[in-house]
Amino acid sequence: MGVALTRAAQWTSAGSGTGKLEITPLNESLLNEIIKFTENFSSKHPQEAAFVFKEPLEWRTQLEPSAFESGYEVSAKTVRSHETYKDGQPLLLLTGSTIKVRSFAQLSRLLYVAAEKRLKEAQACLEVNRDPIVKVLGPGYGTIEGEDMTMLRLLDNVKKDDAADNEIKMKISLLLQQLDMQLLNSSLKQISQEVRLTPVAVKNEVELLKRFSGARDDAVLESLEYTSDYEFSNGCRAPPWRQVHGEICYLVIKPRDTDAMYVTCSTAGVFLNGGREKERDEINYERKSDIYKDLVTFLRERSPTFVENMAKQEYTFFDEPKHEKHYQHVEVVEADEYGQPQKFYDYSEKNVFEKPKSPLVKSKLTDSKKLESSMKWKSMSGSQVGKAAKREKEEKESKLITPEGKKKLSTSSSPSSKRKISLKVEDISESSSESEEDEEQPDRHQEINTDLPSEYWQIQKLVKYIKAGNQTATVIALCSMRDFNLYQETCQLAIRDVGGLEVLINLLDTEEIKCKIGSLKILKEVSQNAQIRRTIADLGGLQIMVKILDSVDKDLKCLAAETIANVARFKRAQRTVRQHGGIKKLVGLLDCRTMGSSHATPLQGKDIEVARCGALALWSCSKSARNKEAIRKAGGIPLLAQLLKSPHSNMLIPVVGTLQECASEPSYRIAIKNEKMIENLVKNLNSDNVELQMHCASAIFKCAEDQETRDLVRQHGGLKPLATMLANSDKKELLAAVTGAIWKCAISEENVTKFREYKAIEALVGLLTDQPEEVLVNVVGALGECCQEPANRTIIRKCGGIPSLVALLTGTNQALLVNVTKAVGACAVEPENMQIIDRLDGVRLLWSLLKNPHVDVQASAAWAICPCIENAKDAGEMVRSFVGGLELIVNLLKSDNKEVLASVCAAITNIAKDEENLAVITDHGVVPLLSKLANTNNDRLRRHLADAISRCCMWGKNRVAFGNTKAVAPLVHYLKSTDPAVHRATAQALYQLSEDPKNCITMHENGVVKLLLGMAGSTDETLQEAAAGCIANIRRLALATEKAKYG
Repeated sequence: MGVALTRAAQWTSAGSGTGKLEITPLNESLLNEIIKFTENFSSKHPQEAAFVFKEPLEWRTQLEPSAFESGYEVSAKTVRSHETYKDGQPLLLLTGSTIKVRSFAQLSRLLYVAAEKRLKEAQACLEVNRDPIVKVLGPGYGTIEGEDMTMLRLLDNVKKDDAADNEIKMKISLLLQQLDMQLLNSSLKQISQEVRLTPVAVKNEVELLKRFSGARDDAVLESLEYTSDYEFSNGCRAPPWRQVHGEICYLVIKPRDTDAMYVTCSTAGVFLNGGREKERDEINYERKSDIYKDLVTFLRERSPTFVENMAKQEYTFFDEPKHEKHYQHVEVVEADEYGQPQKFYDYSEKNVFEKPKSPLVKSKLTDSKKLESSMKWKSMSGSQVGKAAKREKEEKESKLITPEGKKKLSTSSSPSSKRKISLKVEDISESSSESEEDEEQPDRHQEINTDLPSEYWQIQKLVKYIKAGNQTATVIALCSMRDFNLYQETCQLAIRDVGGLEVLINLLDTEEIKCKIGSLKILKEVSQNAQIRRTIADLGGLQIMVKILDSVDKDLKCLAAETIANVARFKRAQRTVRQHGGIKKLVGLLDCRTMGSSHATPLQGKDIEVARCGALALWSCSKSARNKEAIRKAGGIPLLAQLLKSPHSNMLIPVVGTLQECASEPSYRIAIKNEKMIENLVKNLNSDNVELQMHCASAIFKCAEDQETRDLVRQHGGLKPLATMLANSDKKELLAAVTGAIWKCAISEENVTKFREYKAIEALVGLLTDQPEEVLVNVVGALGECCQEPANRTIIRKCGGIPSLVALLTGTNQALLVNVTKAVGACAVEPENMQIIDRLDGVRLLWSLLKNPHVDVQASAAWAICPCIENAKDAGEMVRSFVGGLELIVNLLKSDNKEVLASVCAAITNIAKDEENLAVITDHGVVPLLSKLANTNNDRLRRHLADAISRCCMWGKNRVAFGNTKAVAPLVHYLKSTDPAVHRATAQALYQLSEDPKNCITMHENGVVKLLLGMAGSTDETLQEAAAGCIANIRRLALATEKAKYG
């Protein structure tokens, strides 16, 4: 029963809270069948009817205690059944409005007691107990998606001692499964004949009818009004507590020949309600008539004058078939904003028309705003009349098919002009979040031209055969079309220009497997074209392909997944796949348990191909951040880890491609490490397939930010193949991935040592010229990490790498500049390297980067300047030679970026070692700017700020100035930091500041003596001396004060 309630029953929910069963014909039919099953259960299966449920079915009832008679103990507010369980608990207990039932026998009797209220009781029970079998037999029998092992567990239990109880459970379980199948089959028959209205469709129909209503004699209605002017964001006008029941709005309709009618429009259809109650001025929502498919059908049944006047209008609401032997296609606009596409059914139903009508066929038009709503106009006003009539005629002629063709359901196409309208509306309604998407290319229509190749016209003829032919002709035409080179743009545009894409997409909705396979094979090839990809998405092709992923035919699933992989290369398509449940279905395709074998049977080979195609589609979809999260939630990571062990390279490429795409997310990087995928990624670095090597290196590049991952790459032998692949300098994409992986792996010192053994440093230096920027960023980043070791700095110099690095300082790429400045700064630690940098004017170039607008570049340049000043000969003169250089670096102390401030303070510390430079920066106001930074909690900034203050104290009256600008007290609090480097720098600064008596007083007031006493015994001699010196200065001031005071 749970499957039918989940899949077939129509549930609804407005806002928050649990859903309710809509009051629809389908639900009524399902409830009546469940009631019939329960009522007859006791007589047909007496032994099973006596079985006591594991937990009682509980719900709020409308029955009064007085309704129960013999077999029950009845009081004013409670009812207890005489039948009890072993512990004395009654099998039926009614307390207030809550009822609990513990057996089918009692359920059967309850329905007998309920009489005409039994439908309401069944509805209330099932709304609360969505999966009743869980209460009846226990949680182990609950309805689940996928493979159900319940019966196997039952068979095992039957063999045990308590077999009698388990046999009854098995019988009940089988009976409920039979009921489920019966309900599903019944619902499928009814759904195939049912239409579900949407707020958009109702609004369109109301607006259309209003245009032909009024006081004139030929008007179809006197008036038509909503009962409420307020429209909710979902398009409904019914109050939220009625939207729960699927109701959309309420209308007051005054026909010309009858009294005013109060009508409810719901997702199930249109029906008469109880009207407005005068006492409370509220709508009586109870249904008083049959349910009709739409307003026009309802009014035709209720008002003869409506039918008569409708015939006088210059339009018709439905196309009439002109020939009994032919079936015509009527285009219907899909209105899927309300969550479910509009459905179609045969107009020969009793409550639609007396004359039999032809079946409707889907035409995937996306313009849900047009007032088409299954209606065709015979004539229009203005200049559109001739065009519309001509188009109408052409459509009717082109869409005639034989009775055999009826089995294909929909192979019609829309003219290209309608497709253009659809695209425009799609573009207008597209969410702003997709604004970064490339603009839709305009349709390019080939003019009639003798220069077009013959294939163009031949393909157009084949499309026409598909439109008008029967099933056999369609399959033959599809096969013939595949004989052309569909990767050629002329052939692709020929299919599009004649409306072939609409036809191919509609074929996917048929029941013919051969037609579907043929259509998908063509769509897979033509979807390589960017314009066609977008057109397929506009025509709703992705939604249908996602549905095909549920097919039992493995060839179909493969083709659908491959086509999705081609189409979902832009953001809107990726979003569509996710919103229609495609991610979960694609992840399900990855579940292939025959991966380990290199010699698979044909059946296993098909499973492997399904998994490969699923991985391809996920690879395309994984370029969206939300899709990455959806793949993770759907359980994709363990399945990808399993597939990563495959020996098949064609499987590994999409799998690793998906992983490297997703590895940009931290959650994936952790999962890749935890699922032990690094070993397999490293293993595949030795593959002969260049594309696979590239994706593996790219995945390592993104994951190697983590220390443990870097160690795993080394331990599994991944560093040597990475170093070896640097020789492939002509394969730029591979080179970018490999150098990126080396860069991140080189963050660990142990890996740098290995790279030196494998001669990777020399190879990296060789790549500093004639390479694209994406390669250079990674190469320079790797060299910057390797330069942290003295031996590697020497190697770079001997290989001629310094001039190449300095030359890159003139670039504009932000990431490249950050890495180059770091590498140049690391090389400048060696005096010999510094000489080369100075000779090439590298320091001036670094200084000029302080003007760069990007804070990362500013900070990296300032850090690089520090070792340059430390190791340059006559550094003071060099710095003064930069016109405006000192003023520039002082002004950077006004930055808001902590890294910039820390790096500039470090640079000022080195600049201030030269007395003349110190005098210049003092004149530029360095003291007040440094003092403003004193109130910071950032230890990195604290350390370098304290160093800068210490150095600046050595000029003139700067010590006094720091005291006046209130820099002293915050410095005292730096001593409470946990960073020893901060302690040392701060102690030195305080020692210099303590040369001024006022500063000593400020320090003492802020408790500096106690903090420094502990540091005076430090093993760090610099810290020890600075702390002792500061304490000594404070003590000398105190003694001098006492001496002056007491003589």
